[in-house]
Amino acid sequence: MRIIITGGGTGGHLFPGIAVAQAMQQRFPDGKVMFVSTDRSIDNQALRNLELQKESISCLGIKGKSLLGTLQAMVRLPLSLWQAIKIVKGFKPNLVLGVGGYVTGPVVLAAKIMGIKTCIHEQNSVPGITNRILGKMVNRIYTSIPGSEKFFAVGKTVLTGNPVRREILAVADQRPAQSELKTMLVLGGSQGAHQVNKLVVEALAAAGLPAGFSVIHQTGVKDEEWVRNAYAQEGIKAEVAAFIDDMAAAYAKADFVVSRAGATTLAELTATGKPVIFIPYPYAADNHQVTNAQFLVVGGAAVMFEESGLTAAKLQEQIEAFLNDAQLLGQMGKKMRTFAKPGATQSIVDESVRLLNRV
Repeated sequence: MRIIITGGGTGGHLFPGIAVAQAMQQRFPDGKVMFVSTDRSIDNQALRNLELQKESISCLGIKGKSLLGTLQAMVRLPLSLWQAIKIVKGFKPNLVLGVGGYVTGPVVLAAKIMGIKTCIHEQNSVPGITNRILGKMVNRIYTSIPGSEKFFAVGKTVLTGNPVRREILAVADQRPAQSELKTMLVLGGSQGAHQVNKLVVEALAAAGLPAGFSVIHQTGVKDEEWVRNAYAQEGIKAEVAAFIDDMAAAYAKADFVVSRAGATTLAELTATGKPVIFIPYPYAADNHQVTNAQFLVVGGAAVMFEESGLTAAKLQEQIEAFLNDAQLLGQMGKKMRTFAKPGATQSIVDESVRLLNRV
């Protein structure tokens, strides 16, 4: 069994692919798995310690770009496709799975041209332009959030959920005692989020925090230093990092989370049963982060504030409400776990094997 998994550009695209790659290696110990990503630093950082073959291709995104940026991406496409064909032809996979990001386009297309079975995984509630195009040509489409199947042809989709890394699933039951609700985790996505960082720092500076309270804050590279200094000035105990390598440990410590609403983060939050205050990224394509989070809000597992109407005072009020109501957090955590799909990775592996008529 030889598998190519392709995706990248953000942690939300990489981590589900990594989960599937590891499961494929476990299922087929004598097989080969290759991961084809972009050459961006986030891709290299996420993939650097994995024991699988890695390749990258040169490509650019199109959606949301200026006219010049769109032209540059279009000019790059033939080179990207040529690189993808070269990689696919050399590796000779049985199956190519795209897990999101513009890098998937050339690789999945190259496989299709060569008559290789192809699948894509759609993490979000509203698919991006790459998956909308690829959905017309691939053999199978795996979806994460109910409702996203309406964007694809009938009969092609399978609702699997979003794969979660096995180390995060392993700590899903390690929740802090409800009598010690002290730790808040802040996630702005793999690149960080300046406005989220600013709102959280201002809210905590004004909040009435219980003794022993601490915050774990993933800031992104640009904001790491000033956020660390701001907490130090306020005397708030904080673990601050541009990027959190050990997310399993961070989830294990956290009692609740302030976060963007990317699909992979949602899957991890449901798996670990963490109550959350969502602040969706306002410029996400088709505003999909709001749609991503909506079913958890309606289900009583989360609260959500759109960034445009959120002030530090409103966020402070919500954080204090969480800190002062252990029963509420316990109920929200239980509701969050009802939405988890811990078998998502295995479902994708099983469906892919079925597609290839393998046992």
